[in-house]
Amino acid sequence: MNEEIPHLSPRERFYRRERQSVPAARAFTREALAQWGAVERSCDIVLCVSELATNALVHGVPPGRGFLLRLLPLSLPYDGGVRVELHDSGAGVPAVPQTEGGEPREGGRGLLLVSELADKWGVGERDPGKIVWCEFTGR
Repeated sequence: MNEEIPHLSPRERFYRRERQSVPAARAFTREALAQWGAVERSCDIVLCVSELATNALVHGVPPGRGFLLRLLPLSLPYDGGVRVELHDSGAGVPAVPQTEGGEPREGGRGLLLVSELADKWGVGERDPGKIVWCEFTGR
């Protein structure tokens, strides 16, 4: 039945390389999750979008470019699971920072948060650039 509900379609939005893109990406995510009824882990999902968008702006988006944020429901019938994808055109492969003496290094904690909050995350290929993604299972 849920497969017939059009509001469960994937959502995507392109953002330019500018500071206001991060809060705009958070707002876009909150709106999509509310429309889908994905409330259980919405705070974790929005935080991960914020961290991935910030990483893209700082490390993955060359001047004059931007990033694409895609939000996808994971299953039909929909159970609240969400996949977040952030597409950028920058080089390099992001990784969770190594700790120093048991404590994370200063800065660079975004992917550490993503790795702790999401059920899965990873990096996929894109030409040019990469796709950093994370998934949150539903109920």
